[in-house]
Amino acid sequence: MSPDLAAPVVSAPRYDSAWSRLLRRPLAILGLVIILATVLGAVFAPWLTAFEPDAQMFDGLTIEGAPLPPDGKFWLGTDLLGRDLLTRILYGARTSLVIGIAANGTALIIGTLIGVTAGFFRGFVGAVLMRFTDLMMAFPALLLAICLAAIFQPSLWIVAMVIALVNWVQTARVIFTQTSSLAEREFIDAERTLGAGSVRILFRHILPHLVPTIIVWGTLGISTTVLLEATLSYLGVGVQPPTPSWGNIIFENQTYFQAAPWLVFFPGMAILALALGFNLVGDALRDILDPTQRGRE
Repeated sequence: MSPDLAAPVVSAPRYDSAWSRLLRRPLAILGLVIILATVLGAVFAPWLTAFEPDAQMFDGLTIEGAPLPPDGKFWLGTDLLGRDLLTRILYGARTSLVIGIAANGTALIIGTLIGVTAGFFRGFVGAVLMRFTDLMMAFPALLLAICLAAIFQPSLWIVAMVIALVNWVQTARVIFTQTSSLAEREFIDAERTLGAGSVRILFRHILPHLVPTIIVWGTLGISTTVLLEATLSYLGVGVQPPTPSWGNIIFENQTYFQAAPWLVFFPGMAILALALGFNLVGDALRDILDPTQRGRE
């Protein structure tokens, strides 16, 4: 083989120093701490609290039947039924994390498959896939999710699938753009000249360069998923009681907000904190894994 015909070596992004660079960013560390605290709280909820999430306690209400404010026994107070609010928030974190990971992972797979297929093969297949993606993008995500969730009997896994079906379009568009750009690079043309097949080019040259984008979108997408799940549950078409969800906790207690603001404040802060945590980590990963930013730190 002539040296002139050899395909140039284009290395995939390296991740050996990504972790150390991530730990040098204070905001990224804050995001990791928030995520880790939420995960540990969700996993060890039965050991962190002495109450059951649906246990109605007579000493959880005042004589007049009002919820108790935060105190030494009920750290975040109780709700309208005398249930410990901290317990329900910890168990609600399980719902948010399970749906966030499942829905976002499914959306990433769908979006990546459609984006790579349309960007690499192009032609009629690519045009049809991207016109379908554009059609899906024309619908407001929240409205589409509400309609889909209302059709089926709401459950944890139904909600996860509904969110995945409305969240893949942005991923597909971004992956399509990057794949189209990579497919036109000279080293891809050189591989084709040397007889490399589409499968080899996809797995050896295209997909490795898409990994940073997939990681960043996967991290940032969880925050969107958490917010969307909470919104659907709040509107009554998401996770249904008695399964605790941060969204339905707010819905159940919103009428008592003025008299007992902690009933809405604490679950609302939990939603905000988890979404912020994933956004902080995702933003840091985007800067770290962006080839144009390497060497600037």
